[in-house]
Amino acid sequence: MGISLTPSAAEHVSRFLENRGKGIGLRLGVRTSGCSGMAYVLEFADELQEGDRVFEDKGVKVIVDPKSLIYLEGTELDYTREGLNEGFKFNNPNARNECGCGESFTA
Repeated sequence: MGISLTPSAAEHVSRFLENRGKGIGLRLGVRTSGCSGMAYVLEFADELQEGDRVFEDKGVKVIVDPKSLIYLEGTELDYTREGLNEGFKFNNPNARNECGCGESFTA
């Protein structure tokens, strides 16, 4: 299954990495937090850590640590603009419930 990106998300990440001038990809993970129990963590990765899984989609590398992968397997990452708001949206098949803001979930 892996992790996938919509064209909009891939374009946004590629452009940001290019402007940043360094980085190998996007690190996606989860941590215990948020209003629903698990919160998504996104950061740009400069190096791989031991055990990391790397998924490449539309020319962008998405790096996931093994502990987060069980919660993220099959997730599609999108980048959306709705009115004045813009940001990443997680289409996660493992999420049973999500908070109203879409930044945390229960698996």
